[in-house]
Amino acid sequence: MTYTTILVEDRGRVGLVTLNRPNAMNALNRQLLEELVQALSELDARQEIGAMVITGAEKAFAAGADIKEMVNASLTDMLKNSFVELFDGLRRITKPLVAAVSGFALGGGCELAMACDLVVAAENARFGQPEVTIGVIPGAGGTQRLTHAVGKAIAMEMVLNNRTLTASEALQFGLVNRVVPVANCLEVALKLAGELAERAPLAVRLGKEAINKAYELSLTEGLNAERHAFYMLFASQDQKEGMQAFVEKRKPEWKGK
Repeated sequence: MTYTTILVEDRGRVGLVTLNRPNAMNALNRQLLEELVQALSELDARQEIGAMVITGAEKAFAAGADIKEMVNASLTDMLKNSFVELFDGLRRITKPLVAAVSGFALGGGCELAMACDLVVAAENARFGQPEVTIGVIPGAGGTQRLTHAVGKAIAMEMVLNNRTLTASEALQFGLVNRVVPVANCLEVALKLAGELAERAPLAVRLGKEAINKAYELSLTEGLNAERHAFYMLFASQDQKEGMQAFVEKRKPEWKGK
């Protein structure tokens, strides 16, 4: 498929998606989000792809949502045609998503990074939810994922008073996995995604599902879901191969079955 707001390429077993609206600092609009979800869904369905990386430009991962699409919107418009609901498509991606964040990740850009499973941040990365400065609040997970990641106190300050986090602060508060030099950000993210792509596919998929359920279920329900996924993997060929390879002290050959 031909895209106009993103670039898609294969890097071995990793699918790389680059946000490509340079004249708008990669601001997220409906077309970009539709193309992003479509591209990720197609990569997710390909057996030879084991993980995906989402990145932007050096100065801006994504500087927010495209306000021009919302400035004259009514309540009815937003209910019927809100592009923030396209973020739900990211939750349906079963393989690991790694965000390589350089520069600004503000508003929808911060929400996009948080919708990924792991985040590699360049030293120049800045994370924020500045929606209050234009009279609204985050609408694509910003109040929810942010609070889970950094805690109530920091989330309150970011959402209510436009505090931004530096890359080192984001690492300190648990928003990102690691901070690296700007020049190495994409390389490190691709390496991390490549490592994930070499793991047992079914175990990675069910592990991702189980961790995400920790945000939605009680502890008892979450433990039951984890145990169910654990038992389910004993019906897979990969479990037999993985344990046999361990016993035989060799590298396993995963089939994803």
